[in-house]
Amino acid sequence: MIRQPNTSAREIVVAEAIRETVSELRMVDIADYIAFIRMERFGNISDIVDSAAELYFMPGTLRLGHGGEAHVEWTGEPKIVLDLELRPQGATVYFALTLTARVASVEVNYVSFEKPDSDPDVNTQRLEDALMTARIRKSAPPAVMQPGL
Repeated sequence: MIRQPNTSAREIVVAEAIRETVSELRMVDIADYIAFIRMERFGNISDIVDSAAELYFMPGTLRLGHGGEAHVEWTGEPKIVLDLELRPQGATVYFALTLTARVASVEVNYVSFEKPDSDPDVNTQRLEDALMTARIRKSAPPAVMQPGL
């Protein structure tokens, strides 16, 4: 596949945006991912992704795409690859998330913009802004009133 301009920059943007969600996805035992993928129970993986994403993104922003792969051999460490989609307002990112024991990585396959700019850098900034807008932010705890005030 031919990589789009600014794919590397967009991979960084996506990786930063989903960092916390990836930590949630890592809480699932790798054996479960392997079993769900081998038995083609992608609905179960979709539920896992939805549950992890709902803590950090507005509903429907991050979801499972067309499936995943489990790379398990007698030698080497297992690797899970999930086909994911990010859908912040104004853009759609199709990417693969690879999880191993030590690292996670993002490979952006395609980015589609509703109203693309002719400058790829502007589009990358729009993607970053859209992802920030789609995030669920924790609010500050309410101020405690002191007696007698």
